[in-house]
Amino acid sequence: MTNKATSDIIYTKVDEAPQLASVSLLPVIQSFAKAAGVSVGVKDISLAGRIIAAFPENLTAEQRQPDDLAELGELVKQPTANVIKLPNISASVPQLVAAVKELQAKGYAIPDYPEDPSSDAEKAIRARFDAIKGSAVNPVLREGNSDRRAAVAVKNYAMSNPHSMGEWTPDSKTVVSTMSGNDFFSNEKSVTLTAEQAGPARIELVAKDGSVTVLKDGVSYTAGTVVDATFMSARALDSFLAAQIDATKAAGILFSIHLKATMMKVSDPIIFGHAVKVFLQPVFDTYGEKLAAAGVNPNSGLGALLDQVAAMPEAKEIMAAIDAVMADRPALYMVNSDKGITNLHVPSDVIIDASIPALIRAGGKGWGPDGKEADTNCVIPDSSYAPVYDESVAYFKETGALDPRTAGTVQNVGLMAQKAEEYGSHPTTFEIPHDGTVRIVFANGDILLEHAVEAGDIWRSASTKKAPIEDWVKLAISRQKAEGCQAIFWLDEARAHDAELLKYVRPILAAAGVTDKFQIMTPRAATRLSLETIRAGKNSIAVSGNVLRDYLTDLFPILELGTSAKMLSIVKLMNGGGMFETGAGGSAPKHVQQLTQENHLRWDSLGEFCALGESLKFLADTKANEKARILGHAVDRATQGVLDQNKSPRAKVGQTDNRASHYYFALYWAQALATQNEDSTLLATFAPIAQALEENETTILEELISAEGSPADLGGYYLTDQQKTEGVMRASPTLLGILSEL
Repeated sequence: MTNKATSDIIYTKVDEAPQLASVSLLPVIQSFAKAAGVSVGVKDISLAGRIIAAFPENLTAEQRQPDDLAELGELVKQPTANVIKLPNISASVPQLVAAVKELQAKGYAIPDYPEDPSSDAEKAIRARFDAIKGSAVNPVLREGNSDRRAAVAVKNYAMSNPHSMGEWTPDSKTVVSTMSGNDFFSNEKSVTLTAEQAGPARIELVAKDGSVTVLKDGVSYTAGTVVDATFMSARALDSFLAAQIDATKAAGILFSIHLKATMMKVSDPIIFGHAVKVFLQPVFDTYGEKLAAAGVNPNSGLGALLDQVAAMPEAKEIMAAIDAVMADRPALYMVNSDKGITNLHVPSDVIIDASIPALIRAGGKGWGPDGKEADTNCVIPDSSYAPVYDESVAYFKETGALDPRTAGTVQNVGLMAQKAEEYGSHPTTFEIPHDGTVRIVFANGDILLEHAVEAGDIWRSASTKKAPIEDWVKLAISRQKAEGCQAIFWLDEARAHDAELLKYVRPILAAAGVTDKFQIMTPRAATRLSLETIRAGKNSIAVSGNVLRDYLTDLFPILELGTSAKMLSIVKLMNGGGMFETGAGGSAPKHVQQLTQENHLRWDSLGEFCALGESLKFLADTKANEKARILGHAVDRATQGVLDQNKSPRAKVGQTDNRASHYYFALYWAQALATQNEDSTLLATFAPIAQALEENETTILEELISAEGSPADLGGYYLTDQQKTEGVMRASPTLLGILSEL
C-alpha cells in the first residue's frame, strides 16, 4: 500500500465503521486502479493518528508517524490534488480522553488530557490536544466550496425502494424552541473590511476598571473579508433553558437539546454544560462547591458527572438528590433507552444535523426512557438556524409526511472554503471571565467591532474571505446552469452577516446576467418553498453558508433517501484540485459494536462508490488518462448494479454485510469493464477477472461469512491492530487471490 503524497489519488484513513470498511474496499480499488496506471495512496487523519503525530517526542521511533493531516492541508492547495475523504471522528473531550487511554494502554507515552491546565507545560499540552479535538480535520482540508447532491443511481433507488417514514398528525405536540433574544443571532455585528482596514488585529476584553486582557493576539485580516462578532448571554441562556424545562413538563413531552459540539467545539460544549446544570439546578445549588472540588465539569455531560459523583465520599447523598430532581423533571429524549443514555449524557451524542432530521423523519417522535416513542421539545438555543427545523415541523404537521417515492431532491452549494463563517471560529471563541467590553482592535488602535458582555457570556468572532465568497457564487451559477432548476440563496437580509454576503452575491449574479435564475430568501421561507418544491416532485438547489450546508445536507437526504451517508459530495478546491467526500452520517460506533459482537458490519460504502467514480473521472480530466475515465464510468454502472440487485449491506447476521457488498461491487465493476468497447486493453484485462469473480461467488461468500455470528477481535477501537483487522475485513483468500492477478 503506497503512502506517497505523489499518488494520483489519496484515500484517507479515518475511524470506526468507515475505516473498517475501507480495509475491505481498498484492495479492490487499488487493484482495479493499477490496471489504468492509477496509484492510490493513503493518508492517516484518524483521531489516533493525529494524537500520535502531535506528540513525537514522547514516542519511540517505531511508534512515531508523520502529520498526515498537515501534509494533506498543503496538498489540497495544489491544482493536482485528488483526495477521497471518508467521515472522521470530530472528537469530543470524552472521545479524546478515551483514545488517549487506549494509546497509553498500547504503550504509547501520550500525556493525559489536562481538563484544567495550571502550569505552562500543561497549557502547552492542552493546546496540542485542542488542535485535535472537535472538527480539526475539515477546516484544514476544505480549501474549496461544496457541491453536494444525491447521485442519480441513489435517488432512483430510493424512489423505487422507499424507506419508512413516521406519521405526522396536526395534533403532534413536537415543537422546536429557540431563544427570542440575546443569542448569537440577535447580537451579531458584521463588516466587510476595506483595503485600509486589512492587517493585524487583536481581540481584547476591557474591564469596567479599564484594565485590559488580551484574549487573542496575532489575528490578521485581508481586504474584502467579512468579519463577524457576536455573543450569547449566559443569563439569557439559563433563563431560556429553565423556561423550556418547565414548558416541556407541562406539555407532557420529552425534553431534548440539539447542538453541534463537535464542529462548534468551544461554544457548544459550554452551552451543553448550561443545559446539564440548569436541568440539575437544585443539585448544583446545594452541592456546587463539592462538585467543583471533585472536578465535575457539566460541559462533559451527565454521564461523566454521574461517574465522578459515584467516586465522591458524599456519593449516596448526592445521587439521591440527583434522582429526586430527575424524577421531578420532564422525561429526557434518549440516545439509548436500553442503556439509560440520555440526551444530556455526552455532548457529542446528539448532533443537531443528524438528530433533528431523524426525529422529523420519524413523524416528530423521539425515544423516551420507557423505550417508547413520544413527542419532543427540540431545544435549539441559538435562533440563527432553528427556523429551518421549526418550519419543517410546522410544514409536516400541516401536510403529513413526505413520500420518498415521488419526492424531488434538494441539492446544495455550500460556502465553506478557508474556514468560512462559524465553523472557523474556534480560535476566536471565548467564555468571558468577567464583565466588560470585548472588542476587535487594529494595530493602530481603531476599533472594528465591540460588545458589552457579562461574566459567563460566550463571545465569538468568525471571518469569511473574499475569494471563497466569489468562488461560491460562481459555483452556484454553474450548478444552476447544469441543472436548470429552482435555485435559492438561503440568506436573511435582517441578519448582519448575510447582509454583508449579499453585497457580493447580487453584483456577481447581475454581472453574469442570471439574477432572474435565483431567489434570495430567509432560511425559514426557503425551507417552506423547498419542501413544497420536492413534494411536487421537482428539484431545488440550496445555496447556503457553511453551517446551513452541514444542516441541509443531512435534513433533505434523510427525508428523501433515508440517510445522508449516500450523498455525492464534491469539494471544488479553489486552486483546481478536487476532494471527494463520501457523504455525511458520522462514523457509526454502533456498527463497530455489532461487528465486534457478531462479525457483521452493516456500514454502507455507497458514498465511497460515488466518490470513487467522480475522483476517477476528475483524474481523467486533469491527467489526460482516458483509462481512468472508463474506470470511473464503470464504477457508476457497478454502483447501479449494487443497488438494483439489492447487494447493499443489511442489518442482521446472515444478510449481506459490508464485505459481501464489496465483493459484488468488484464483480459488477469488473463486468462493466469487461463489456465496454472503448478500450480493448482494459477489456482483455478484466474479462478473466469478471469470469473468476462470477465463478467463485459461492466460495467467496462462504469465506466472508464463515465467522459471522461470533465475536470479532480488532485489537483496539481507536487504534485497531492491522493484522487482526485485515484478518476480519479481508476474510476471503479467494477474492484476494483474484485481485492479485491485476
